[in-house]
Amino acid sequence: MAKARIAVLISGRGTNLQALIDACADPDFPGELALVISNRPNAKGLERAGDAGIQREIIDHKDFDNRQDFEAALNDALKTAKVDFVCLAGFMRVLTNEFASDWRGRLINIHPSLLPSFEGLHVHERMIEAGVKIAGCTVHFVSAEVDNGPIIGQAAVPVLPGDDAEKLAARILEQEHRLYPACLRLLIDGKARLTGGSVVYDESVKGAGALINPSLA
Repeated sequence: MAKARIAVLISGRGTNLQALIDACADPDFPGELALVISNRPNAKGLERAGDAGIQREIIDHKDFDNRQDFEAALNDALKTAKVDFVCLAGFMRVLTNEFASDWRGRLINIHPSLLPSFEGLHVHERMIEAGVKIAGCTVHFVSAEVDNGPIIGQAAVPVLPGDDAEKLAARILEQEHRLYPACLRLLIDGKARLTGGSVVYDESVKGAGALINPSLA
C-alpha cells in the first residue's frame, strides 16, 4: 500500500520537522515526507530537510503583495508534489480561511500549550506568570482562527518548582516530538478523522491515566 505523502511548512529551526523526519524513517510509519517549504530563506529546518534528502522549497512571504498570492504559491507547490497531508511545524504565518478550507481535514498544527488555554505567542512565559501546575502541547486541525481548530491530541507535563520559561519549553518540546508523529499516524491510518467540527476516533484508540500535580501520594 502506498504511503501518504506529507509536506511540512516551517519558519525556523525545525525540531518538530526533525521528529517527523525520524518517524518517517521507520519503515512501518504510514507516511513519507515529500516536501518541506519554508517562508524564510535562512530557516535552520531547511538544512535538516536537505540532510534527509527531502525536496525543499523557499516561498518567501515577502515576495508577495498579499496573503492570497502567497498562499496561491503554497497551494501550487503542495499540489504539484501531490501531498496528502500538510503539517505546520513552527510556521509563523497566519493562514486564511480559504487555505484552511481547501485543506480541511488534512492540515494540522502543533502548539505548545493545552489549548484552548494560552493561544498565540509567548506561551511559556504566560504559563509561568499564570502559575499553572500542568502545561503541555496540542496537535489540532488548522482553522481560520489562530490555534483554535478541533483538537486531535494533547500531552501534559508538570510545571516544576523553579521552572522558568526556558526549562518549561524544553520539557514540553520533548512531548511535542512524541505527540506530533503519533497524531499524524492516527490521521493517516484513519483512526482519527475530522467529522463536522470535531475529531472522531476509532474504537482502538485508547486514552491515558490522570496527571495530578503536585502528587497526591
